Amino acid sequence: MSDEERRDSLADQAAAWVPPWERPAPPKPALDDSRPAAEQAQPPTDDAGRDVSTPARDESQQASGGAAADGVPPKRGRRRSAPEPVPAPVLDDADLRGALEAILLVVDQPVSELTLAEVLEQEPRRVGAMLDEIAAGYTAAGHGFDLRRAAGGWRLYTRPEYATYVERFVLDGQSVRLTQAALETLAVVAYRQPVTRSRISAIRGVNCDGVLRTLVGRGLVEECGTEADSGAFLYRTTTMFLEKLGLNSVDDLPPLAPFLPDDVEEFADATR
Repeated sequence: MSDEERRDSLADQAAAWVPPWERPAPPKPALDDSRPAAEQAQPPTDDAGRDVSTPARDESQQASGGAAADGVPPKRGRRRSAPEPVPAPVLDDADLRGALEAILLVVDQPVSELTLAEVLEQEPRRVGAMLDEIAAGYTAAGHGFDLRRAAGGWRLYTRPEYATYVERFVLDGQSVRLTQAALETLAVVAYRQPVTRSRISAIRGVNCDGVLRTLVGRGLVEECGTEADSGAFLYRTTTMFLEKLGLNSVDDLPPLAPFLPDDVEEFADATR
């Protein structure tokens, strides 16, 4: 083909060219009346029945954990919520009473209502009410032991009227009583706590260093900081002190007034 013929052919093609927006839309395929419309609307599939209208993910996308080509991870299903814990069974009154009595028989120090409630997985209020009921029942029945609050918890104690027999069995002739000096020093600490060593000696009128060391060694008295003015150590009674006396707090100590000397003013001056 010559150059002139080629130019004429290109001119004819350019004159016959129609823009895409002016071209007529292709006719839609006619629906086959012999098949349901829902079946005709389904996407095309291959011989194995797989959808071929949407390209499958390539191997690199599958290896990357399902991330799309543009870096946006695909949407995942909603995460399953963790199963709720199974609630603890509610003990009836008889089982709750028996469980509390069994625990109280083996404890070696007062145990609080909250600790008992956590162990038994019951409401603390219900445990406290049952402990009060058990204590009242022991008192009414006249057992040789009773249940009492002591040092912020509960513990079984022998009754005071049987103390002579208990001491005879436990001590078997051995005496571990505190001396009179130790008892007096312990009383000063109990009623004046927190108190310094020098103030204890001023109240008793004698040096109390040795006696105070004995009380600390037996776990009845402990240090609790220092005095702001002098820097001297302060002393107070311990939880063991409350436990040994069967007291719930130092507020349960008997009033001191009946034990004060006649010359109260002189005693008060000595305590300052």
